[in-house]
Formats: sequence, C-alpha cells, structure tokens
Amino acid sequence: MEQRHLGRTGLRVSRVGLGTLTWGRDTDEHDAAEQLKAFWDAGGTLVDTADVYGGGEAEYLLGRLMERLVPRQDLVLSTKAGSVPEPDRRTDGSRGHLLAALDASLARLGTDHVDLWQLHAFDPHTPLEESLQALDIAVRSGRARYAGVANFCGWQLAKAGTWQLGGDRTRLAGAQLEYSLLQRGVEREVLPAALDLGIGLLPSSPLGRGVLTGKYRSGTPSDSRGASETMAPFVEPYLDDAASRIVDAVTTAADGLATTPLHVALAWVRDRPGVTAPIVGARTARQLTAALSVETLSLPDEICRALDDVSAPVHRYPDHDWSTL
Repeated sequence: MEQRHLGRTGLRVSRVGLGTLTWGRDTDEHDAAEQLKAFWDAGGTLVDTADVYGGGEAEYLLGRLMERLVPRQDLVLSTKAGSVPEPDRRTDGSRGHLLAALDASLARLGTDHVDLWQLHAFDPHTPLEESLQALDIAVRSGRARYAGVANFCGWQLAKAGTWQLGGDRTRLAGAQLEYSLLQRGVEREVLPAALDLGIGLLPSSPLGRGVLTGKYRSGTPSDSRGASETMAPFVEPYLDDAASRIVDAVTTAADGLATTPLHVALAWVRDRPGVTAPIVGARTARQLTAALSVETLSLPDEICRALDDVSAPVHRYPDHDWSTL
C-alpha cells in the first residue's frame, strides 16, 4: 500500500487506515484479529483507536493482538483522549485528564508510546492552550511521537494549529474529521485551514457510515449497522432523498468502471486535496479486504467532476469571494 506523509511532518502512514470504533463491543477478538492481519498483509500501517472506544476495550484488544499477531514496530498507532461518556459533560480537555488518559491508554495498549496522539474534541470549558500543552508534554516525554486533533471546526483548528507553530511547541500533524461524499462540511473552513497550516486530514466515516456502499438502496439489511439498536441512529441521517441521489450517482459510476460503489466512494475521498488517509471501519475481515482492494483504483477526472457536482454542498458568503456572488 502506498505510504503518505501526515501533513508537513516526517511521519509516513498507509493511505488507508484501520478504524477500531466497534472493537470490544460489536467486533470480538476473533474478528478483530482477522481484520488486523488482513490490514497488515495488505501493507496497511495506520491503526486508529481512542480511549472511549468500547469503554477502553478497543485499546485492550489491540494491545493483546500486537503481543501475538502483528509486531508493534510495524504499526503507526493512533489514539485519542478528551471525550468523556458523562451525561452533563461530553469533553474534558484539562491537562490533568488528558495526560492521565494517555497513561491509561498506554497501559491498555501495552506499549510505551503511541505514534499519533489526538485531542478527541474541543473543550469549550478549558483554555485551548492548556489542552495543547498536554500534547507538548506527551511528545517531550516520549509518550507520543506526533500530535493532532479530532472534530475541531475551522476556527478551532486554525487557532490550535497556529498556536502550535510558536515557541517550543509540537506542530499539529493531523486532524481527524468525518468526510465523505455525503458529508463535505470540512471543505467549508476546516480543509482550507489544514492545507494552509500543513496539517494532514484523516477522514473518518469515508463511506458515509456505510450508506455509500449501496447496501441500503433497497432497505436496511438485517446484518447491517443500520439494523443495530446502538448504530441505527448513527446511520439514519444519511438515508434521506439527497443522500439517495448521491448513492445512485456513485453506483452509476461504479457500473461504468466495472467496480463497486465502495471503491468509488473510498477512492474519491482518499485522493481529495489535503487528505492523507481515510480511516475505514469494518464489521468483518471480508469487508475490510474488499475496501483495501481499492489500492489500484484511481478515478478518471470526468467521474470525479460528476461526483463533485452531484454532492456539492452550498458554500456562499463569506466562503466565496463576495464579488463573485
């Protein structure tokens, strides 16, 4: 698999990453092992997790698999901290919480460092410079090699990225946000900020939460995430008429290229400007292997333009020059 630099840094990662959101909850150890082995065999290196995935079970599971299945040194390990499962508080970006969460993640993963450590979300109740100081401490102490953020909006990313360029601070390497043909909101302000600051984008849910595979065109399959009590609310927003038109266009493109809608949707986001590596989560190793076989596909320019047009979000003032309106 082709390797890409993450942002304006020396860190190289596979251009498709493996997500572990469902590990330890919907994905058991056997299925997780098959996925990790298939990913490694395909040349994949970037594995993404978080301290809250499965209540910590995803990190435990990944740590056990690295002990016996895939050498730790062969992986670019990414985890996140700052999201908290509390009803009255969704984020905790305090320096104390973040560093304690990192230590707990390292213990669960069974390693002395992660390659990329990300703030999982912006905390409006903690000064941003305090949260960012935790990233600096983690890198200086050797517990993290590179640092990034996730789920930051445009002004938050611009502020954080610019702050980190000053003094003896750690440059932000990556930003992880949802990005797909069904969710192009990052193009409004996040992506321009990332490109300007040299921050690599790591798209999550690049297949539109599974909808872009076309599996929901004739209803909700019984074995899909959309049929799961826990995941159905996650899928439902992308089952409207606007999404259906985009899925139809992806399917038409796939038919014309003799490939699958999954490959078309994944290749589109993988090769967007500013994107380093989309993060793909799968239920089974078979699904993951199907996604990884996109490696040889590059979409023709006319297909990209057609998909751009059918999925184009409405961006007007002030995102476009006022004189062109």
